[in-house]
Amino acid sequence: MTHSTEPAPAGPPPVLSIPETGLVLLVGISGSGKSTFAAQHFKPTQVIASDYCRGLVSDDENDQGASTDAFALLHYIVNTRLRRGLLTVVDATNVQRKAREQLVRIAKDNDVLCSAIVLDVTETVARHRNKARTDRDFGDHVIARQRRDLRSNLRRLDKEGIRKVHILRGPEEISAATIALEKSWNDKRHLTGPFDIIGDVHGCRAELESLLTELGYRIESDPSGRAVGARHPEGRTAVFVGDLVDRGPDTPGVLRLAMGMIDSGDALCVSGNHEQKLARSLKGRKVRVSHGLAESLEQLAAQDDDFQRRATAFCDGLISHYVLDGGDLVVAHAGLKEEYHGRSSGRVRSFALYGDTTGETDEYGLPVRLPWAEQYRGRATVVYGHTPVPKAEWVNNTICLDTGCVFGGRLTALRYPEREIVDVAAEHTWYEPTRPFLDPGDSAPATGTVRDPGLLGISDLPAGADGADHPGGAVETAFGRVRVPGQNALAALEVMSRFAVDPRWLLYLPPTMAPAPTSADPALLERPAEALSYYRGEGVDRVVCQEKHMGSRAVAVVCRDEHAAARRFVPGTLGTVYTRTGRPFFRDPGTESAVLAELRSAITAAGLWAELDTDWLALDGELLPWSAKAAGLIRDQYASVGAAGRAALPAAQGVLRAAADRGLDVAALAGRVDRRLDGIEAFSAVYRRYTWDTDGPAGLRYAPFMVLAAEGADFSGRDHLWHMSVAERLAEAAPMVLPTRYLAVDTTDLHEADSADSWWRGLVSTGGEGMVVKPLGGPLTKGRKNLVQPGLKVRGPEYLRIIYGPDYLDPERLATLRDRRLGRKSGLALSEHKLGVESLARHARGEPLWRVHEPVFGALALESEPVDPRL
Repeated sequence: MTHSTEPAPAGPPPVLSIPETGLVLLVGISGSGKSTFAAQHFKPTQVIASDYCRGLVSDDENDQGASTDAFALLHYIVNTRLRRGLLTVVDATNVQRKAREQLVRIAKDNDVLCSAIVLDVTETVARHRNKARTDRDFGDHVIARQRRDLRSNLRRLDKEGIRKVHILRGPEEISAATIALEKSWNDKRHLTGPFDIIGDVHGCRAELESLLTELGYRIESDPSGRAVGARHPEGRTAVFVGDLVDRGPDTPGVLRLAMGMIDSGDALCVSGNHEQKLARSLKGRKVRVSHGLAESLEQLAAQDDDFQRRATAFCDGLISHYVLDGGDLVVAHAGLKEEYHGRSSGRVRSFALYGDTTGETDEYGLPVRLPWAEQYRGRATVVYGHTPVPKAEWVNNTICLDTGCVFGGRLTALRYPEREIVDVAAEHTWYEPTRPFLDPGDSAPATGTVRDPGLLGISDLPAGADGADHPGGAVETAFGRVRVPGQNALAALEVMSRFAVDPRWLLYLPPTMAPAPTSADPALLERPAEALSYYRGEGVDRVVCQEKHMGSRAVAVVCRDEHAAARRFVPGTLGTVYTRTGRPFFRDPGTESAVLAELRSAITAAGLWAELDTDWLALDGELLPWSAKAAGLIRDQYASVGAAGRAALPAAQGVLRAAADRGLDVAALAGRVDRRLDGIEAFSAVYRRYTWDTDGPAGLRYAPFMVLAAEGADFSGRDHLWHMSVAERLAEAAPMVLPTRYLAVDTTDLHEADSADSWWRGLVSTGGEGMVVKPLGGPLTKGRKNLVQPGLKVRGPEYLRIIYGPDYLDPERLATLRDRRLGRKSGLALSEHKLGVESLARHARGEPLWRVHEPVFGALALESEPVDPRL
């Protein structure tokens, strides 16, 4: 803070640097120009004025009697904005310490920095300005009192917890000033990697060099052969999680290498608690020499003074954490809960250095730590170290990389964004741990932290899931945000919590599918020409037309053995089959087991376990016959209609024949009845085609059309010819597996379009439901975020009888059905598809189950959207 009692010397205009997120207090007497200054330099939404709040609560900005309520409102708004990470400027006099204290406390509570901009003008200037304002009626004594309050503590503002104080003296300096917004030191969101994040090194220089070499870095040495840097030929950046020092054999060597990499821009490093303690010791502070500090001090004492100065400055200058990759990655020594990401305060630094502790110690004299990672629900991946674990494992999108190298374990790195673990073994047990450290093969981690499946909790649901009047929440996907209306969430929660299979199986829910645009042929509602035309118009040249099986949608997750199921899904099982709403497909466990056994046999015979490098596989397909799942629906909704028609319409024909015999003109009515009877017969023939007797697994057929996922992989991006070839191999290996016929089509070739139409007519004329047209290459984007429809169904005219009724082909009725309003259905199909692709991607990346279930839950919630079910 700069103070001066003299007029500011002539020079460049003052530039006031303030954090781009945080609290700014405008301080000055009435008439100093605070509101004008705020309007010139900040957005209107960033400025919270006490006068405005007074007006909100009293309809009079000058009603001093409303000040208590006005400042209560102001404090609430300030607290809310700071909690949301928004720059907030308070336009009030703020000349009294008591008024500032409340605002500074709010900033501290939200772990943001507080700045002050003082507009220091004379009483004469202030009186002149206030007299020119007709809305101000207080006397000169008020201005005099405010100025006394300001002058009495102006020099001590920075002692009140205000990080930066800028004092502008006089109208000229105030009008000339400019604002420069500063990013916080931990804000490195513009750095997108790729990164290699390295766990606690603790003086193990040789292992660090080996790990860097394994990661592909080229070690750079000085003339004496000491490693002084490392650079990756592909431009990757190393990020150290702290605790480079103490305990190990060569702390100076580790520091020399790390500092060289950081100086050259090849690495970043956050502070560990050992760096902080070492820096304090090197600066002459009194610290307890324990936990390996003695080794570092002894090793550093053998170095020259220049290196010791550099090491001290380096350790002392490290910050608590970094926010990287657009906010998707956070690196902190001991981890960091979501509300602290990007924040700056003593408690944020303490958490980043030491973790969440209870203040107690265990039987080894070490701090008892709370399992913050088990409750973590943040969007950012958090990578940390500090507490050694035998093996780096993901817990709710967080991972600890301290695998105890100095204790004889391993030195571990995470390649990001690949999420690949790379490690090297320790060359020696350099330091005996205070708490016993288990080998990776032992049964339990030394920290007592248990891998948490991280099931979706009620607090993770989209906003509005409590059933209140609320616009709902959203799920972020690779293709943009998908809105989930709040009123839909309760129904989805009911289904998922009460009726779904064990949630550990639910890696995906199949989306609904949009029909092709309405046919231009007045005799048909759907035909291939419109589907091909749609894709041609979207720039999709190649599509695949797949036979549409009339069964029930079924996702099958098949595990090679019980070990695979226990490791990835549910112990004591071998897989599951579930419906498109996540419910168990079979009531009889024996039938499910038999179906899974045949699918497992087919996968084994096709060689897919080895080919896809997996011990489990998820398939999407149709399980036939339709009656296997929908027997009650067929009996009550379809067969009853057919039976009623066959009973009533012949009787009506008899009555009409008798009337005609008596000379009445009933020919038109008789013709309609005859057509209705023909329609009923055709209607009954349709649903009968999709039913046959089954006995347990006998008679069942499964027609896979997509390989969804395997260990570490999702296949939504593979072209559909690959999926079809896998399905064919499975069908060759097992009688239960039904192949899906398909045809690849060039949408720009009229001859091939005609062939697709003929192929479709052949399918539907022999009882088939129709076909689905999909872009050959899988999901395609139009622009950056918008998906082309992933599939359009083209159903046959006879099949549509069970959708629209036995007589829907009557010209009059068909004409009314042509305006089907497909927009909402098409939008829903796209949204659900985005969610499905996102859930598969999250599962493949090994994200926690609650993150996988977020889009799964969203897809289930969208199923209750009001859309014509016939579409």
